[in-house]
Amino acid sequence: MPAPERSKLPGWVAWLAQDASGVWWGFEVEPHMHHCGWYENEVGRHQRICEGAPNTEWRTTLEAIKRA
Repeated sequence: MPAPERSKLPGWVAWLAQDASGVWWGFEVEPHMHHCGWYENEVGRHQRICEGAPNTEWRTTLEAIKRA
């Protein structure tokens, strides 16, 4: 599954990333990487956005969301 549509993300989501299992997450602040995904380190909100296929290249999915 490609990345979720930016227009459908909650307004507070500033970062988007997929973990190894295929789940896409939205984060309010830049997340930290762990062995198979991303975590918010107890700062800001995070939300499960949707689920895609497992992704061995998950480390390359972290993206800052630009808003107009």
